[in-house]
Amino acid sequence: MDFSLEKTRKTIHMTKVKKFEFSPFQENTYVLYDETKECIIIDPGCYDERERKELVDFIEKNELKPVRLINTHCHLDHVFGNKFVADKYGLILECHEGELAVLQFAAQAAKMYGVQMEPSPLPGKYIEEGDVISFGKTKLSSILTPGHSPASLCFFCEADNFLIAGDTLFRLSIGRTDLPGGNHETLLRSIKEKIFPLGDKVVVYSGHMEETTIGYEKVNNPFVGERAIH
Repeated sequence: MDFSLEKTRKTIHMTKVKKFEFSPFQENTYVLYDETKECIIIDPGCYDERERKELVDFIEKNELKPVRLINTHCHLDHVFGNKFVADKYGLILECHEGELAVLQFAAQAAKMYGVQMEPSPLPGKYIEEGDVISFGKTKLSSILTPGHSPASLCFFCEADNFLIAGDTLFRLSIGRTDLPGGNHETLLRSIKEKIFPLGDKVVVYSGHMEETTIGYEKVNNPFVGERAIH
């Protein structure tokens, strides 16, 4: 048997993560895709026409097919582009039911911040902890991590060792807890009990700033790491 030929016939599965930094809030929007060309869009924060075009151009250039629209949580900076994406690709919004009140308040919150936004569509499907988010050959596990918001979700890809963390955990920081539905102690428990056990080498893609790893945060994060200030 020609093993070299056999090897070339096999497609190596790997889920790719594309990050966009959008809006005056510098929010991270993610497009996840694999070799099947199916993709999901998580937390579309595209705020204006230029940012919407950037998102669409990437999808078209890579010949991707968006199949799911998901929010980790529903603060306004993570939902700016919900209506655009839902309308553009014929998708329903998916999030945790516990975020519904936050989503419904987003347009009013935008006015308080002096920014414009199109009201988001309401969820067409709710995601519960433990649900598997599937697209193409990729599977993500849904993890409920409240604290930054009432029912924030993180999405863990065990096969490729990464976590989409929303605003739960950042490099050397954590999500703010002073907004309605936030709770500092609840957030700390979510990180320590739900995220840290996933493994030190897991890459964390957060809702703002650059990526990090669980191992790095376990040691260095001043809120939840070994060097945390108590």
